[in-house]
Amino acid sequence: MNSENNGDVPAKKGGLTNNVLLDKRRCLNNEFEIGENSTYQTLTKNFSTNILFSKSKEKKLKTVGITYDLKSSYLKQGFTEEQTAEFDDESTIIAIEEELTLAGFKPERIGNIFQLVKALSKGKKWDLVFNISECMYGDGRESAVPALLDQYQIPYIFSGPVVMGISLNKYVSRLVIEAGGVAVSPGRIICNITDIDIVLDDLASGKLSYPLFLKPVAEGTGKGITDKSIINNNTDLRKLSTEMLNSYHQSVLVEEYLSGREFTVGIVGSGTDTQVIGGMEIICRDGLPYSNFVKENYKEYVNYLALEDDIKKQCEDIAVRVWQILGGLDGGRIDLRADRNGRICFMEVNPLAGLNPNISDFPILTRLNGKNYHYIMKSIIESAIKRTKIQNG
Repeated sequence: MNSENNGDVPAKKGGLTNNVLLDKRRCLNNEFEIGENSTYQTLTKNFSTNILFSKSKEKKLKTVGITYDLKSSYLKQGFTEEQTAEFDDESTIIAIEEELTLAGFKPERIGNIFQLVKALSKGKKWDLVFNISECMYGDGRESAVPALLDQYQIPYIFSGPVVMGISLNKYVSRLVIEAGGVAVSPGRIICNITDIDIVLDDLASGKLSYPLFLKPVAEGTGKGITDKSIINNNTDLRKLSTEMLNSYHQSVLVEEYLSGREFTVGIVGSGTDTQVIGGMEIICRDGLPYSNFVKENYKEYVNYLALEDDIKKQCEDIAVRVWQILGGLDGGRIDLRADRNGRICFMEVNPLAGLNPNISDFPILTRLNGKNYHYIMKSIIESAIKRTKIQNG
């Protein structure tokens, strides 16, 4: 497989005229809100493209590059559906381009990290980079693009390499979040076959108790999780731990199974400017875990509900606390679940939350809370503008 050539997608064609027509259609459909000072505010009163053209010529737009991993490109090279589960569809990239244009920027596709390296080696620069690249290899893969951009002193949207690395490793993120005073489920890490015996000793001494939940320590989008992930005996523990070590070539996270309700909360902003977009409860059919398969077939297997009043504030407060402990930037998603006693525990944090307008959890929970895709994207972009102090014009 030639990784250096993957994701080679030509830049999207089309100028302001196409965007005006698109914006007119979306405005009429109430798909987004037009800001009071937006260049596009005249759409609601006058759809004259001449006015928009004259306004756009008054300033030079700043360029925002977009780094991403295009799923179809990797599939063409022979990678599997599971290997590319975290990567993005063309529709996601198009949606991001549209939102950057609405924000007054000139979007420019960069592609994956290999294409970024080539562009940088040729002296290419951008005023800002919208980074959603997950990369393919290693337990520091999500840190690769922001670390590279840091060295070239190019500002970017979303968190930096340290936050990305901590978040990807679910065991490390547990340690950090627990140290900040947020509850987590009791757990251990299995780094090799001999560690299985340590977990068995903990079970025998009462330090851990069944049922347990097993998953690869550094995967996302429910990869490695199946209906067999819930373990109730020593034989299955040894068998599944061994299979995961051999299949994913990384450590296995072992936690006491959180048998209560499951939630996810959307966050925008950074530090003291952190805000909650909303949250939702995730109810999987037949008690199935929220695996990659279930996510892909959510219409058949999942019921999403806006957070009820009895749990809303608690989930939102925990999510904000987690985001601030971690030092997340601009936007992300926090996954929570209740234990057998109803205590809400931290499970995972995703500083690169999926942004597909239709199927990603972040946009879904946003819609459930009475907002739309434009709202979260505008909030994310404005957070980055404030943080990086980049200005158009």
